[in-house]
Amino acid sequence: MSDRDGGVALSVAVSDHDTFESVLRDTADAAVASGIFAEDGSLWGEAAQDEASERLGWTDAVARSRPLVAEIESLRHELRERGVDRIVLCGMGGSSLAPEVICAAYGVELVVLDSSHPSMVRSALTDLEHTAVVVSSKSGGTVETDSQRRVFEQAFRDASIDPASRIVVVTDPGSPLEELATGNGYRVFRADPTVGGRYSALTAFGLVPSGLAGAPISTLLDEAAAVRDVLAADTPDNPALRLGVLLGVAARERADKLVLADVSGEGFGEWAEQLVAESTGKDGTGILPVVVASPTSPNFAPHTGDSVLVVSGDAERPDAPWSAAVAGPLGARFLLWETAIAVAGRILGIDPFDQPDVESAKQAARDRLGGGTKTPAPAFSEDGIDVFGTSASSLAAAVDELLAQLTSEGYLAVQAYLDRWEHAGFASVRDQLAEHLGRPVTFGWGPRFLHSTGQYHKGGAPVGVFVQITDETAEDLPIPGRDFTLGQFIASQAEGDASVLRDHGRPVLRLHLHDTAAGLERLRSLLA
Repeated sequence: MSDRDGGVALSVAVSDHDTFESVLRDTADAAVASGIFAEDGSLWGEAAQDEASERLGWTDAVARSRPLVAEIESLRHELRERGVDRIVLCGMGGSSLAPEVICAAYGVELVVLDSSHPSMVRSALTDLEHTAVVVSSKSGGTVETDSQRRVFEQAFRDASIDPASRIVVVTDPGSPLEELATGNGYRVFRADPTVGGRYSALTAFGLVPSGLAGAPISTLLDEAAAVRDVLAADTPDNPALRLGVLLGVAARERADKLVLADVSGEGFGEWAEQLVAESTGKDGTGILPVVVASPTSPNFAPHTGDSVLVVSGDAERPDAPWSAAVAGPLGARFLLWETAIAVAGRILGIDPFDQPDVESAKQAARDRLGGGTKTPAPAFSEDGIDVFGTSASSLAAAVDELLAQLTSEGYLAVQAYLDRWEHAGFASVRDQLAEHLGRPVTFGWGPRFLHSTGQYHKGGAPVGVFVQITDETAEDLPIPGRDFTLGQFIASQAEGDASVLRDHGRPVLRLHLHDTAAGLERLRSLLA
């Protein structure tokens, strides 16, 4: 596409040109693009129709969100006049990932607190005199977000600050959070209930925290508006159709790993990761997103034959059988990818708007908090690391035992339930493992990933093996009004997810670190 089409550029190459072109023509002839923007829920089949019909409001998000801009900017001005210029976002999944990308793209500071790890929450409780907190939850019942809210409310009170003057709520109308916020006198932005969390980048969930932090949200909406007609067109050169058909056809042809390199440096890959994994990873099928730092990263170069290579940002299309390059303004790319994944879901024969396996991990965590399930004993301990889920008798043997179960179609997922601010550097172990194993490797921070790739891990193709890393809480943090602490909560989340993965037949090696820094150094030497 050229600049006259809103600045969105997309080039596509496929190994089976005839198949791609045939499906592309069929998709255009079936009026799928225009049907999506007409909010036709029947496009994904009878079983998905009810759900899909209630989840297509994102196609009109630009128009519906316009009135929010002035309200958000007015509140930002009001806060700045009171000396409040530090914005903390408490949210998970779709409530946090889009604002993180938006603010990074525009060079605006936003503290994204998307964890229940005690040290991360405690680190965010600084400079309260200049801080406002956005509490964002579509359902209004997300336990992580509710816990963060309770902690901040108490911290504000302890600092003699009225929480009602500093807490802003974004939630769906009628949610428990709306009722609580209204009763407490908090400023409430009511989101569009016809938009699912991972499709909410251009709604109140993406705009409120970003706008309060200072991002040009009106420009973001302009960028999306400029390409709406292009993406709704039933033509073979529609970039969303081309990307969606590429991903869907490739996955059907067993190229079901999307290796995404974000050359813009704005973190777009983390947002796309959630959109792709949670939308497509179900019914034993789907597309596994593998986010890498650059086109020179392992899994991108070199790559495996079951991969689709996509560059996000201003770069040339990769030289690979299944590949694409997507460039353009951020708002345009949000809408393009949302449309493309809806198209890919149709080709795969799945409902891209539900997430049937997300709740299972939540329930398992609740069972552990309620005492309904006992914490298992470790198989053994070595070098200050408790090891769970193995028949081996040494740490090295346990790692070898897990990796031996990695097949030629499989992937390894590293799940780190750690303070992602303090231990950010450990994420580079992904590259080391990918280079060593020659298979796709993903890295996710827990519990954040539970709201994104967690759906694919349990509902997608059963070919993953998992390393779960937890640590000892040096200083726990109580949750006001709850009978459990943050440390107990994150432990229950990790244990619960591991149990659900095992119930689905996925191998899980859990490693619990008593000394986090020393343990990570030991693991890096073992895993690489």
